[in-house]
Amino acid sequence: MRDMTTGMRDLSELRRGVLEPCVLALLDERPRFGLELVRDLDQTNGLLTSQGTIYPLLTRLHGNGQVTSRWQETQGERPRRYYTITDAGRRALAEFRTAWAPFRDTVDQILQPKHHQRGPQARRPQENTA
Repeated sequence: MRDMTTGMRDLSELRRGVLEPCVLALLDERPRFGLELVRDLDQTNGLLTSQGTIYPLLTRLHGNGQVTSRWQETQGERPRRYYTITDAGRRALAEFRTAWAPFRDTVDQILQPKHHQRGPQARRPQENTA
């Protein structure tokens, strides 16, 4: 039997797996600075578990050529690094969006409780111990 910490760890892995395309989707709307991404993701009911997750992800996306960054100074505020999605990032996001719906539907189908009674033909065969 699995304990509660294992389930939470699995959920963290799931969040990490979808965080990258979610960041790309937010950047596809408009350029954002790091803390702004943290705030936007934090408002999504637990998608972001820690601020420390976003900056290594942005560095990786930058290294992969999926985002660019630039420093911008606004009067009365400290300089902020804004991230912008690139064409490569848009292609990666489009590929994820195409794959996501069927993947999600398959997982949902498996996770949903069955709404019908199992008949004798649906039962697991008994092992023959004779």
